[in-house]
Amino acid sequence: MGIEVGGLLGLIWLIIVIWAIVKVAQSSAGGLAKLIWILVLLFFPLIGLIIWFLFGPKG
Repeated sequence: MGIEVGGLLGLIWLIIVIWAIVKVAQSSAGGLAKLIWILVLLFFPLIGLIIWFLFGPKG
């Protein structure tokens, strides 16, 4: 049972990170800023998501 729960949580986490990357790509931020945010989200998923949520481009 532990594997199924871990797999489900991992899938949910992956969906959240992909959603954040899509939101960054659709934002009005400049190209370099978008690239940096996407790289941060990819290489530091937990910390990157928290930082993006607090300080990332809005809209």
